[in-house]
Amino acid sequence: MDANTIKATKSFVQQYSDQALQCFESRRRKILNLFNKKQCPDEGWREDEIEVLLHEISMMDSNNFLGSCGVGEREARFASSIVARRHFYMGHGIGRSGDITEVQPKAAGSSLIGQLTNCMALDLLRSIGLPSLKRCIVVPMATGMSMLLCLRMFHSQRPRGKYVIWPRLDQKSCFKCILAAGLEPVVIKNVNIDDGLMGCVEDIESNIKSLGAENIVCVLSTVSSFAPKVPDNLTDIGKLCKDYDIPHMVNNAYGIQCPAYLETIEQASKTRLDLFVSSTDKNFMVPVGGSVICGFDSTIVDNVGKMYPGRGSANPSLDLFITLLNIGKKGYLELLAQREKLFIYLKSELLTVTEDFGGEVLDTPSNRLSIGFSLNQFESLHRKFFTEIGSMMFSKFVMGARLVAPGETKIISGHEFKNWGSHTDEHTVGYLTASAAIGVTKEDIDGFIKHFRHVLSKVSKHVNQKVVCEVYKNNAT
Repeated sequence: MDANTIKATKSFVQQYSDQALQCFESRRRKILNLFNKKQCPDEGWREDEIEVLLHEISMMDSNNFLGSCGVGEREARFASSIVARRHFYMGHGIGRSGDITEVQPKAAGSSLIGQLTNCMALDLLRSIGLPSLKRCIVVPMATGMSMLLCLRMFHSQRPRGKYVIWPRLDQKSCFKCILAAGLEPVVIKNVNIDDGLMGCVEDIESNIKSLGAENIVCVLSTVSSFAPKVPDNLTDIGKLCKDYDIPHMVNNAYGIQCPAYLETIEQASKTRLDLFVSSTDKNFMVPVGGSVICGFDSTIVDNVGKMYPGRGSANPSLDLFITLLNIGKKGYLELLAQREKLFIYLKSELLTVTEDFGGEVLDTPSNRLSIGFSLNQFESLHRKFFTEIGSMMFSKFVMGARLVAPGETKIISGHEFKNWGSHTDEHTVGYLTASAAIGVTKEDIDGFIKHFRHVLSKVSKHVNQKVVCEVYKNNAT
């Protein structure tokens, strides 16, 4: 209903109509403020307010027009009413055939949500550590595919290029996105600099010189990663990219939730940093399927949008739109503060484990999300033994902890990685990593520590029994 409709109810509920109108006008001002300012609200909205807004916005899509008679091949029809309700009766998606950010004529409502979500994400990121950021777009692809899209955009502007310089990160999707883009990865070794492993800047420059800057599509560095890898030296890499005029892209998959990482990106933008890509599910607790592509030059980000072929699903934008409205800036900042405290708690609890069972908490202070726990007390055991520890943890419903077995070799499309999972060819002992990511609770950490202790206790007994048996056997012979 609009204000005139509410006024018309006076003949039925005269004494209460004015109160209803005041409430209605208050909600309208809230909506107008959102549309006019294009910012993430400080205070979160109630769920009923969000649902009312979404239903009204959905009426702007052509499939919901009264008297609409669509005769095209794509008319946002729903065979299932469950699906229709799940998507608030919006089925057209976002974008057009030549640009994922372009307004869709049949989908004014869906397009509005897509545009607003981009603005709200930009406003939030500026508020929590990226004041120089100029543009960001939410795309309906996870991080790996979004980086592929960015690589194709860079290559379209540097057609002679075929190489992507990539400081090693033992995570498949960030490597496979280079291969899927039809480009050739140049793997840069990691070096241990004080507080963890990071890409060797000297090797990056050496490869730029030997390959020729004009033959390089971009340098793809990393911020968020599993310990013992820490953020690459973005500022020094940015200086090289500026000097040799090479694009610089950053894999920031789950780094938005860490303000210190955003400050690193902000500083690197003063040298050269063209784009960074972050996951929506990892940073904002929404379903998998979306990412945020961000840059300090609006034109570069817009060029990525123009590379997207066809329309895209509106779901990632809709999910993020609802989430940001629901929690607001204050709610998100509270989640970040809670995560930081629980990261410290997780590390302290792992340190108590070492006192009882041995092992070592890896010292990687620059990694603010992931903690490595070295199982050096079992160093002499076969690598399959470490894999078994991972299986035991999983059987206890411990999700997300990674067990890296020593000596594993992984071959991806003909490229060999020694000691896969450890980010280095150098020999390492087996270790486990655990993260305190946004949304984690103290109960999650307590449960993990309890099960980790149980597994280590069981394993230690097995190892001790095996040692006793071996000693007895040797003495008997």
